[in-house]
Amino acid sequence: MHRKVMTRVQQAPAPTGQSRRLPLSGLLALAAGGFITIMLETMPAGILPAISGDLGISESAAGQTVTVFAIGSIVGAIPLISATMGWPRRRLLLLALAGYAVTSVVTGLSGSFVLTLAARFVAGLFAGVLWAIIAPYARRMAAPHQQGKALTIALAGTPIALAIGTPLGTLLAGLIGWRATFGVMTLLAALVTVWVLAAVPHFPGQAKGERTPVGRVFAIPGVVPVLAVVFLYVMAHNVLYTYIASFLAPVGLDGSVSAVLLVFGVASLAGIWITGVLIDRHLRLLMIGSTGLFALAVLALGLLASLPAVVLLSAALWGLAFGGAASLLQTAASNAAGDAVDAVQPVIVTVWNIGIAGGGVVGGLLLGGSGAASLAWGTLVLLAVALVITVTGRRHAFPAHRG
Repeated sequence: MHRKVMTRVQQAPAPTGQSRRLPLSGLLALAAGGFITIMLETMPAGILPAISGDLGISESAAGQTVTVFAIGSIVGAIPLISATMGWPRRRLLLLALAGYAVTSVVTGLSGSFVLTLAARFVAGLFAGVLWAIIAPYARRMAAPHQQGKALTIALAGTPIALAIGTPLGTLLAGLIGWRATFGVMTLLAALVTVWVLAAVPHFPGQAKGERTPVGRVFAIPGVVPVLAVVFLYVMAHNVLYTYIASFLAPVGLDGSVSAVLLVFGVASLAGIWITGVLIDRHLRLLMIGSTGLFALAVLALGLLASLPAVVLLSAALWGLAFGGAASLLQTAASNAAGDAVDAVQPVIVTVWNIGIAGGGVVGGLLLGGSGAASLAWGTLVLLAVALVITVTGRRHAFPAHRG
C-alpha cells in the first residue's frame, strides 16, 4: 500500500503552497484545447451557405451541424466522465484531442449529410469530456493560492476563440474552402496533442473508493446554488447574444452587428485578465460585479438601444462582465464541491450547455411573441434572479471569506 501511494505521488507531484510560479505552458496547452473546441463548435455557423451548397441541403439543415455538436456535449459529459474517473487524466485529454482530429477529417471528407451529422455529434461527445476535465486539471497543476488564476488561464481559450478564432476560421474557409478548413483543425488538434505531451503533467484517475457518484454532488452545500447561477447566467447571455442581430435591426443598427461583437470580444479579453488577477482573493465580489455589470449593460440596451454609442458601451460592459464568468463559476463550483471536484465538472458542462440551448429557445419565443425589444427585458429578469442567488449564497456557494 505504501509503495502504491509513493508511485502515485511520483507520477503526479502536487504543487505545494510554497510554489510561486504557475506551470504556464501546461495551462496554455489546456487553453489551446478549449480554443479548438469552441472553434469546432461554432465555425459552421459562419460557413453555412458553403456547407449547404456542397452537401445539397438547406442552410437551416446545415445549421444542425452546430446543434448536434451541442447535443453531444450535453448527453456525453456526465456518463463518459463517470465511466472514466479511474483513467489517467492525460490519457483522457489526449483521447479527446484525437477524437477532434478524427471527426474533423471525417467532416471534411464526408459527402453525406447523415455522416457529417454523426461526426459532429461524436465531436460533441469529446467536447463534453474535454470541458469536464480542464477545470480540475488546471486546479491540480497549481498551488492552492493560485488555483483560480490557473483556471482562468486554462479557460481563456473560449473567449479568445469567440473573439478571434471563429471569425478567422470563417475567413480561412472563404480562402481555402470549408473542407480544407476542417483539415486545418485536424492539424491544430495534432499540434496541441504534442504540446500536451510535452507540457501537461500526468495525473492518475481516482481510485474506486475515492470517487463521488455524480448524483451525490447535488447534496453538497453550495453546489446547487452555483449550478442555478450557471444556468441563469448562461441562458441570459445566449438569449441576447444569439439574437443580437435581430435585436439591433429594428433600431436601424443591423449594419453594426460586427462592430458590436468585436467590441464585446475585445472587452471579454480584458475581463479575463482582470479575473485572473483578482479571482483567488475576491471571487465573491467579482461574481456579484460580473452579474451586476451585465445587468446594467442590458438595462442600458433596453432603454437606449437606438443610440449607437450606448450600444457599443453596453457591448463593452457586457463583454467585460462575461469574459471571466466561466472561471468564476467553475471556481465557485469546485470550491463548493471540495474533493468531489471531478464529479461536479461534468454536471457544470451539462448545465452550461442546457443554458445555451435554453437561451436559444427562450430568445426565440420572446422574439416571436413580444418582439425584439423583449430580449433585453427577458435577459434582465434572468440576471436579476442570478444576482439574488449570488448575493444570498454567502455561506457555501459564494462565501464571503473568499472576497
